[in-house]
Amino acid sequence: MAEIVKPFPVEKEYVKNPDISKDDIRKMREWLNTQAHLPAEHLTDLDLLLTFFCCEKSTEVSKQVLDLHYTLRTLFIPLFKDRVVDQRIISTLNTVLMAPLRMPTVHGYRAVYCRLLDTDVRKFIFPDVIRTFMMIFDLWQYEEGTWPGFVIMIDMDQTSIGHIARLDVMTVRQLLYFLQECMLIKLKEVHFLNAPPFMDKLMMLLKPFMKKALLDIINIHERGSQTLHKYIPLKSLPKEFGGEYKDHVTLRDEIINRIEANKQFFKEENLRRVNETLRPGGKKNRRRSVWDTRELQEIGY
Repeated sequence: MAEIVKPFPVEKEYVKNPDISKDDIRKMREWLNTQAHLPAEHLTDLDLLLTFFCCEKSTEVSKQVLDLHYTLRTLFIPLFKDRVVDQRIISTLNTVLMAPLRMPTVHGYRAVYCRLLDTDVRKFIFPDVIRTFMMIFDLWQYEEGTWPGFVIMIDMDQTSIGHIARLDVMTVRQLLYFLQECMLIKLKEVHFLNAPPFMDKLMMLLKPFMKKALLDIINIHERGSQTLHKYIPLKSLPKEFGGEYKDHVTLRDEIINRIEANKQFFKEENLRRVNETLRPGGKKNRRRSVWDTRELQEIGY
């Protein structure tokens, strides 16, 4: 039986990051308490510290990123609204493996390994995949706190052109905007493994929504290539990939058990949303049914 996850103690964060002080977080809290639209009563000092850490310890940048982070969690409804561990999530976990790896990368970063488990294209529902990924990520970060860097690995083995066709543009845009602008990580590397012949078609879909900084850290590894080992210790990978970690089925079952054991975490996380009617200055206080990057720019983000 999986255990209920406990938050990483904020006191240990001050030991991990001696250049972050309690006074830094106190100042963030004082500002947060002046922002009526933000869910201050539901945000912990760990949440504030994660933001401060990822923003290179800039108070002003941290304020902007924290606001945008929870604004988008409110605005991107398919990805974040009313998250519960339901059959939709379990079906997604039986279709796609999204496994945090326990061993750090060569450079000391934390990594997540993703791949298809079920090749049936009809079961691949991209918004549900991203919704589920963010649930796994949130619980993982809640337990471990800050990381010096984060790495995403996407194993394209068994991926077909039919799966690429299921990547709807709206979800791609929302994912990449959130990832680049306000996800509380220091993203260091993205690896596509076992790249198929149609990899160029996938990149054509993604590139319009990527900044140069993200493009520069993408690494594409062809099938049979040994280049990944410069970044990721082979033994840290699942057995099916030639590593010494757990097999796919074991990882899948552990993740399902873990997320089911922590349903309360997501009930509480659902409270961390923005009330636009209370935003100072009245910005963006009308309901939006369609997300648009230009609209975000118009409102100052």
